[in-house]
Amino acid sequence: MLPSNATVPPASVQYNARPYLHGPEIAAMARAVQAGQYGHGPEAERFERELAAYLDVPDVVAVSSATVGIHLALLACGIGPGDEVIVPSQTFAATIQPIVALGAVPRFVDHHPATLCVEPEAVREAIGPATRAVLPVLYGGRPVDLGSIAPELERRGVHVVEDAAQAFGSRRTAAVATTVYSFGPIKQLTALVGGAIVPRTTDEAQALRRMRALGITSSQTDRIRATTYTVEGPGLRGVLPDMNAAVGRIQLARFGKVAARRIALWKTYAHALHGAPDVALVDVGDDAVPFNCVVRLPCRDRVHRIMRKRGIGVGVHYPPNHLQPAFARWTRSLPVTEQAAGEILSLPFHPAMTPDDARWTATALLDALADKTA
Repeated sequence: MLPSNATVPPASVQYNARPYLHGPEIAAMARAVQAGQYGHGPEAERFERELAAYLDVPDVVAVSSATVGIHLALLACGIGPGDEVIVPSQTFAATIQPIVALGAVPRFVDHHPATLCVEPEAVREAIGPATRAVLPVLYGGRPVDLGSIAPELERRGVHVVEDAAQAFGSRRTAAVATTVYSFGPIKQLTALVGGAIVPRTTDEAQALRRMRALGITSSQTDRIRATTYTVEGPGLRGVLPDMNAAVGRIQLARFGKVAARRIALWKTYAHALHGAPDVALVDVGDDAVPFNCVVRLPCRDRVHRIMRKRGIGVGVHYPPNHLQPAFARWTRSLPVTEQAAGEILSLPFHPAMTPDDARWTATALLDALADKTA
């Protein structure tokens, strides 16, 4: 039970997640604004190079959001009307909407109950004549390794686009995949808004840069100096503004501090909840910089209600997509996903929390589980 003098939650656990800024981001953003370049400019170019160096990859293409990144990555793979994309239902709707926007078909699959991530065998079983891509989601930051079926996917002409929106800093496993990161407000690394794509090839990188600029082949600098420009193919307005890139650069330079805090916080939760009855921690593995801390509970709704009433910022990530009205035409039976949907609970988790905050929340969770009166 919670001690009588600890019924009011610490301020940091009243939020499920919060942006974490180191301090210099404000001045960096101001400098970018004062420079007068509000679209893709020098800061975004530097950010791309620094991201590529950090990730140890040849190239990175910065974009306005991970949602746009997924859309462009699928487009670069040639995904279009009637093509089938294998994707877990247990993800944010932002994973699914780009598939639908391209006229493609989401082929929803179940995930592993312990990780909430898709397994290679589930992907293999879902492949059909119309399958053109697989979109694994790195839930909570956990890497998804499809290496065991990579030769089969390549032989069948099935592309892999990783939704790594929750996984910046986690170990990369799919060198054959196009990987998409998010730099949204509460991600491991934030640019306030934004994202990035790790392309597979130089040609793909060039295509992504063109498509993020509405399909226009010339740079903004070149267009200013010319009397015309060429639109070569499809595209979106998807560039990352310089002021957001400036924030991202500050964050990247200090990412080790945030990564260490997230890993330590997750381990504190795991230790505090180890062996607790009716609590199963969704495992992110040893190669992740965790995005959140999710538990499975047999009485999730009751515990959620109790903890929210007590001012503790629990949440649910996410209601499954195959049961959403927008995607009803592609609904199919997913028993593992549907069971998890009624059990998962996200605990407060962000770098401003201390280990004591995590231990306090774990105690509050066990107290809520024991409260049969609510």
